[in-house]
Amino acid sequence: MAMADYNRSIPELLADVVSSFSLLVRKETQLARVEMSEKLGDLTLGIGLLVGGAVLLIPALVVLLQSAVTALVDAKIPLVWSALIVGGATLLAGLVLGAMGVGRLKAARPVPTRTIAQLERDAEVVKHQVRSDYGTAERTA
Repeated sequence: MAMADYNRSIPELLADVVSSFSLLVRKETQLARVEMSEKLGDLTLGIGLLVGGAVLLIPALVVLLQSAVTALVDAKIPLVWSALIVGGATLLAGLVLGAMGVGRLKAARPVPTRTIAQLERDAEVVKHQVRSDYGTAERTA
């Protein structure tokens, strides 16, 4: 850590503050950009896998549901009632899964949380330094 130089002029101090602030803004912007690209990459991969899985599962589900209807017909339940029972159960399961999926998507907000936390820590450090520098300047005056 650099040693404090209490004999610097006000223009030097202001130039140092502007330089430090500029560097801080650049670094925080880079961090936010990286974090957002990570989150968007994860989100894109998840959606792609979900679509691929759905494309493969839909035909399999249709075959299995038709088999369930046939099994109920073989158990002496009329065709109409068999289709309604299987269709209603499938509808209920689909609604439950859909509600769960919506809840998960709401929870996965693509917000740069690490960057926001870092900015809050930076603000606290700046406040602390301004307070301590202000107290040091008063004591030397």
